[in-house]
Amino acid sequence: MAFTMKSVSSKAVAARAAKPTRATRTVVCQAQKPQIGQLAAATFAAASIIAGSAQALTYDEQQGLTYLQVKGTGMANTCPVLASGTSNVSELEAGNYKMENFCMEPTSFTVKEESQYKDGESNFVPTKLMTRLTYTLDAVGSDGSVVFKEDDGIDYAATTVQLPGGERVAFLFTIKQLEAKGTLDSFSGDFNVPSYRGSSFLDPKGRGGSTGYDNAIALPAASDTEELAKENTKSTVALRGTAVFSVAKVDPGTGEIAGVFESIQPSDTDLGAKPAKDIKITGLWYGQLSK
Repeated sequence: MAFTMKSVSSKAVAARAAKPTRATRTVVCQAQKPQIGQLAAATFAAASIIAGSAQALTYDEQQGLTYLQVKGTGMANTCPVLASGTSNVSELEAGNYKMENFCMEPTSFTVKEESQYKDGESNFVPTKLMTRLTYTLDAVGSDGSVVFKEDDGIDYAATTVQLPGGERVAFLFTIKQLEAKGTLDSFSGDFNVPSYRGSSFLDPKGRGGSTGYDNAIALPAASDTEELAKENTKSTVALRGTAVFSVAKVDPGTGEIAGVFESIQPSDTDLGAKPAKDIKITGLWYGQLSK
């Protein structure tokens, strides 16, 4: 799908001639029960405050920057914000729209962990981000006014977080083949989560899904035992995730729209060798509507 980019006025370029300083967006990690489809009012308000930061950049301002102005600042990992607009989405003219330049910027990663107490309830616990600032999804496109369907773009990012106990959890942050439905105020749907590693990846013992050894034990006859089968038989089957998006602000004049999102998706399974953990991701999103 082709993407249309707005032209940058000379005024916008001149305004950004000096290398800007980007205020760091605070990443808030909270333990919450998994209630996908319902964003807390506090999360919504906090995201609106962050989006309204005086140092945040609009789409035109970002497009007016050179590579050297962006390099090393972390701005490439942030989504644009709306300089003006309204929270009343009904002001947007009715009709069929195409979403372009859709961007998702996570601000929180939590992992579902089993309770350490007997009969305890599982909760999402805070994590420490181990990946550098390269986890934002950008330039994603979709069509439709009632059904939001992801077509293509930079729609996945390998990310790793660390639990309080030191365990590291890798996952592929993505919204591949997302099909979301709902109203303009809020829409949600499911998406595919591809395998973190491909079928040609070889583990330390040379085993892979499409290449490598079938097994790596001293007694080949024992390779089909239940405890070894999951290590020897590699699986790259895609799993499923779900996401909900809420609209916080819209600019009817430019067609820009922004809000907050929450998604829950599985982590890496080491090619089927271990069970997946649930990852809850919350953050900000931005897009441009055109007829």
